[in-house]
Parts: sequence; C-alpha cells; structure tokens
Amino acid sequence: MALSRLQLLKPPHPSPLLFPTISSPPRLLSQSRSLAKGFSTRRLFCSQSDGSLEDSGAGESSPSIVGDLLDYLNESWTQFHATAEAKRQLIAAGFRLLNENDDWDLQPGGRYFFTRNMSSLVAFAVGEKYNVGSGFHVIAAHTDSPCLKLKPRSASSKSGFLMVNVQTYGGGLWHTWFDRDLSVAGRVIQKASDGSFVHKLVRVRRPLLRIPTLAIHLDRTVNTEGFKPNFESHLVPLLATKLEEAQVKSEDKKSLSISSKSVHHSLLLQVLSEELGCNVDEIMGIELNVCDTQPGCLGGGNNEFIFSGRLDNLASSYCALRSLLDSCKFPGDLANEQAIRMVALFDNEEVGSNSIQGAGAPTMFQAMRRIVDCLAQDYIGEGAFERAIRSSFLGMLFKCLPFSPFLSRTGDRSSIIRSFVKVSADMAHGLHPNFSDKYEEHHRPELQKGLVIKHNSNQRYATSAVTAFLFKEVANIHNLPVQEFVVRNDMGCGSTIGPILASGVGIRTVDCGIPQLSMHSVREICGKEDVDIAYKHFMAFFQSFSDIDRKLSVDF
Repeated sequence: MALSRLQLLKPPHPSPLLFPTISSPPRLLSQSRSLAKGFSTRRLFCSQSDGSLEDSGAGESSPSIVGDLLDYLNESWTQFHATAEAKRQLIAAGFRLLNENDDWDLQPGGRYFFTRNMSSLVAFAVGEKYNVGSGFHVIAAHTDSPCLKLKPRSASSKSGFLMVNVQTYGGGLWHTWFDRDLSVAGRVIQKASDGSFVHKLVRVRRPLLRIPTLAIHLDRTVNTEGFKPNFESHLVPLLATKLEEAQVKSEDKKSLSISSKSVHHSLLLQVLSEELGCNVDEIMGIELNVCDTQPGCLGGGNNEFIFSGRLDNLASSYCALRSLLDSCKFPGDLANEQAIRMVALFDNEEVGSNSIQGAGAPTMFQAMRRIVDCLAQDYIGEGAFERAIRSSFLGMLFKCLPFSPFLSRTGDRSSIIRSFVKVSADMAHGLHPNFSDKYEEHHRPELQKGLVIKHNSNQRYATSAVTAFLFKEVANIHNLPVQEFVVRNDMGCGSTIGPILASGVGIRTVDCGIPQLSMHSVREICGKEDVDIAYKHFMAFFQSFSDIDRKLSVDF
C-alpha cells in the first residue's frame, strides 16, 4: 500500500542567487553560498498523514518505516554520517553510550552501544532473564558504499578548470557518476581555540562538483563500442574555472600559503570553512567522499519503489537498527528475554573489511567477551563465553568480501564461538526484467516479495540448511514471505563476511538481503514493501528466535 499523501516539497523557482553559474559576479558568491546552504537544509521528502504511515501489507499490521528510512538515507551521505545518525537515534531511545577504553558496568535489562572511528557501531540490549552462557542474537550490516574519495593531494588544474583528484572506493558502476550533481561530505580535524583538536562532520549540500561526459559529436562510437572511460584521467570532477581561485579571501590565501593544506584547492577549503563556521587555517585534515546531491525518494506509478543512492547497504543497516530499537522500546520488552540482542554496523565492507573499523577486526567478538565477563560477576563455572557463543546466531547483511587475515587466525577459538547466531544482512540481486538470462531459472528474487536467503554449495555464502530453516521458521510464524537465491553454474559467485566468520570462529550464520536493482550505481532502486518486510522479519528474529532455537536439536 502507498504511503498516505507522501509529497515532494518543490523549491521555489530557482534564482541566480541560489544556483550561481561560473560567470556569477564575485560579489554574489558569498551570498549565494549562504542562501544555498539555508535552502538545501529543507527536508525534500517528508510524510504527511493523519497518523502513522500505512502498513506495507505483509505480516502483522504495523506502521511503515519507509519514510524514516528516506530520512536516514538523506542524512547519511557518508559512513560517518550514517554512524552519527544511528548514534543520535540510539541515545534518543535511551541506549547508554560506552567507551571501549573505559570499564563497563552492564546489567540485565540494560541497553548499550559504542562506536569505533565514528564509522562503525555495535549496539546491544541484555535480556532481563539473562543467564551466564546465554547467547547473542546478532544482525550485521555495513555503513559504507562504493564512492569516489578525495586523494591526499586533490588540487589539480586542466585547461582552465580547477579539478579535484579522486580515487575509486569499492566496485562502483563508475559510468553512472558522470553528469550528476555532486558534492562532498565527510570529516575534518579542526584545531580548537585552546590548541586541542576536534573531530567534526561536514556536508556541503549544494551541487559543488561535476564529471561531464564527452559530447557524442566527439565520440561517435560510444553507443556502439561502449563507454570506456579511463578512471584516472576521465573520472576527475571539475570544481570551478581558474577565475574562481582569485576570489578566495586574501587572508585565507595567506594562511594557506604557509600550510600544507595547499594540497587542496583554497576555494574548496573556503567552502568547507563556511560550512563548519571556522577559519580556513583551523582545518588541519580532511577525509571526504564525493556524494550525489539528489535526495532519496519514492518513485514508480504507484510510489512502490525507493530511488536513492547508498541503498547498499544503508537500507539493511537502518532496518537492523530500527528493529533493535523497537524490539526493546517499551518496559517489559526484555522481561522474558534470556539472550542478548545485538546489531553490528561495520565500515569498509566494500573493500574487504580488513581495517580497525571493518568486520575483519575483532571488534564484535571482543565486545562479546567483555559483555559476558561483565555479566558473569561471581560466576565460577566453566566456559561461560564458550557456551554463550555456542547458543548464538548471526544474520549477515554483507556481500562480496575477500578472505580476512585476522579471522583466518581465529581457528583456535572456534570452540568459543559456536553458540553465536548471526543474520548477515546485505542487499541481494533482484530480477532485472531486461537481463533475466543472467539469473538461475528457479531462483529469481523479485522486488516486493520479501527478504532473499542466499545459498552457495561452494560456501561462498554461509547459509546452511539449519540456519536457513531457522530464519524461514521465524518468517513462517509471523506470516512473512521469503525468497531464495543461487547463482548460475556458468557464472562466478560473490561472497560475504559470513563464510569467514562461520569457518573462522564457528558462528551459525545465514546470509540474506533485500532485493534491489542497479546495485553499486550512484542511484539504486528497491521495493518499498521489501523494506517493511525486512524490518518485520528482523523484529520477529529478535523477539522469537530464542523459542524457535530451543525446539531444534542437531548435535545431541
């Protein structure tokens, strides 16, 4: 069912002040930036209804989360912003922020979380009936998406233009980044007035960059031989004409001339300083992504699709986060829970996860060890952590990842982790109507038909008959649809972090995802109903998995 009166708020007729061209007079630049900044902070997509959003039509009746997902997508231009928004929502819901460097004081019934690098996050809620040895029920996803990132020395010029040097991150469909209204977002290290350094997020909402394509008149064979850009020389965004460089404030130029920050265009640094409300010479370091400025929205004849960047994998991340928040929202929600409900959102999945903030690091398992030790208190029995791992389950929402060196060294810990249960949640390949021959005939996931469980007999996915049954049983009890996917025998199969965790640390895992089209494009598409189904499936997983798991005997 469509959302009630979902409306796109259209801006007033654009003026030269809001969207200045390259030829705008210098005196208008500062004013235009100010106006553009104020204008662009308006919510472009919001829901207006008599009450809550309508149900998607699957499972038990409940409000739709699609409008909230759109807000999350439009706030989360980068992995840093996605983590910061998740942090804001967790604190608003009453979760307590922990620091990995401090002692932890945890109690049954408590709700906690911590961040690492402000790009990964682990949140958990302890059941009020927690007993030593009870397991973890985990949904894991990732915060990063394929994008372009500024190089450490980004300033260059070509043929009268100021250009911004970038490097590709992940396996993006890079041709889709041409002719898009782009900007930058990320983080800066800023020098404070007391001499200390602070970490701040920044986002320039107005169109700032552009990667123009070559006119067909100069590339006559592009439609017959294909578009084959060189990613080093052709995938370089333009910032301005060189004339713009002369319009930087003289005092900012002076500060730049005596600092190493001249490796970036002074005009770009001035734009960042205006967004941050600081002086240019206070910006000590930057880590910026190039981002598409077009907001996520509903589309299609019946508003049944979500059109947005970064659906892979922020859609999964938000469904996981929201399901944890709502599964322990009211007093009594954890009253009968013995397990620990957990969501883990990692960075750097798109490039292999082998980083301090990626899934290849021991972040989640170190946290689990600390949680068990903290809750054990005066327990003097044997194998509390090992028993906890044996009764756990992990749902994976990840995709194509290479082997992790860290996890390859954890085979000696497999006896510790066998009780974990994990749901790996990453987007899945929905059936493309124009390329149906690329899909296995009997495993063609469709949009609007529910979560997809991924299988591969060569263990490229971690799903087994047991974990698939458990996850499908959750769906059956709550009347939720489930689909299944296998790749064709004559095509290669990607992988996820799931098999690495399953083999390296012995955690029961199911790989699943929301079906989508245009994966890794600058602009992706998924079904609105699938988002609500995924949310309900994850909620059901947290609320009922313990009872289902107790009824299944395998190694007895």
